[in-house]
Amino acid sequence: MENTISMQDMRHLNLFMNITKINTRFCFNYNDSIFFCVPKNLVSKAIGENGKNSKQLSQILNKKIKIIPSPQGEKNVKEFIQAIVSPIEIKDVEFSNGDMIIHAGSKNKAVLIGREKRRLLEMRKIARDFFGKDVRIV
Repeated sequence: MENTISMQDMRHLNLFMNITKINTRFCFNYNDSIFFCVPKNLVSKAIGENGKNSKQLSQILNKKIKIIPSPQGEKNVKEFIQAIVSPIEIKDVEFSNGDMIIHAGSKNKAVLIGREKRRLLEMRKIARDFFGKDVRIV
């Protein structure tokens, strides 16, 4: 896992730790939202009672905030990718020849790629940081 952290991400992570009291190293942007990855058993604590922490973060940063469980290697990749692209449904995720292949329907494929491949490029960065793989959407 070769997650590179920019200064902006460092600020987001520090703010996240100050509000939730949970330390994490994983923060990324996707589709104009900021995602924080925490261990699965700490997700509810990070969100807070009635979503208090995520609402406070959203107000301060003026962006959508999503707190998702961090992946445990390649065994729960589909759940991780599904949490990122939600509410878009993906059919399956598989690995072949060093690539991560995301299977989506014809309508969902266009949404996952995005205008001018913006979402695809963001997903490629996420896949390289977390799994060291390139992404193809089928």
